[in-house]
Amino acid sequence: MKPRILVCNDDGINGPGLRPLADAMRALGRVTVVVPAQERSADSHALTLHKPIRVHRVSPGVYTINGKPADCARLGILELLKGRVDLVVSGINLGFNLGDDTVYSGTVAAAREAALLDAPAIAFSQDPEETRYGPAARFARSLARQVLARGLPRGICLNVNFPRPLGVRFKGAAAARLGRRVYSKEVTRRSDPRGREYFWLAGSDVTSVRDAGTDVVAVAKGLVSVTPLHVDTTDATVLADLRKWDLSGVRR
Repeated sequence: MKPRILVCNDDGINGPGLRPLADAMRALGRVTVVVPAQERSADSHALTLHKPIRVHRVSPGVYTINGKPADCARLGILELLKGRVDLVVSGINLGFNLGDDTVYSGTVAAAREAALLDAPAIAFSQDPEETRYGPAARFARSLARQVLARGLPRGICLNVNFPRPLGVRFKGAAAARLGRRVYSKEVTRRSDPRGREYFWLAGSDVTSVRDAGTDVVAVAKGLVSVTPLHVDTTDATVLADLRKWDLSGVRR
């Protein structure tokens, strides 16, 4: 029986990386696509709990929902595929999800939600200046084939970032840890035509900290970065230190 593969994203049904990824996965198995009806970038790992989720069938095996990327993974796995999923892939995102980006990323959240549901999962993102998706889709197919054959440890998903390729190929790939991406702390204050105040939180500048062995450095070198992410975000070093504290009671 062919593997059952769920494709999600956060760029929505019109995301430019969706069709290339779905087509690449169809070479490996039976594909079901569940994506947001509109772009949900930076929605992070949010679930829709206080309003109904409605499903729209776009074409055979392709669905949109009025929810978020993590909703797509959860609804796709539990309801549309009834838990019979061999692999979940998310992307290909328009823009990197490196280092700190993974905290905010809807692309990564869909893969992490799948990992929480014990489904092997991979999130794919690429250089925002790259308009071609063929090289990334071919790499995604190759990596997905290995995950289907090898599996992933429970609670682990992979986060993959593509630099601009050299022609139709990438320079290489590297297993890497998360790096640091530092965003501008600027908050922009504006007024609407009626004089009411509003704010933009996103600054335009981002600085990448190039620590050795990180995804940031790998991509800067022209390599595809592959990073394993664990749903357990406990810091073992601080936990060991915290156990030495006096936590016997709370002083008032």
